[in-house]
Amino acid sequence: MKYQLTAIIEREGDGYVSLCPELDVASQGATVEQAKVNLHEAVELFFECASQEEVKKRLHGEIYVTQLEVTLG
Repeated sequence: MKYQLTAIIEREGDGYVSLCPELDVASQGATVEQAKVNLHEAVELFFECASQEEVKKRLHGEIYVTQLEVTLG
């Protein structure tokens, strides 16, 4: 079975933190690419170790990533 999942990567200090919001799985890396590769590995490990019940419990069906414009003052 294949899943199309989201990877959100943001700078944190000297490195990058990556998050898969559909599963609430996170990782990190020194570069954007390394954070993405590490997240991919963490997601694969999650699927290998988690029960079907845990996958169903954590898997969010729809995730929307968008930007907001906020005016201050």
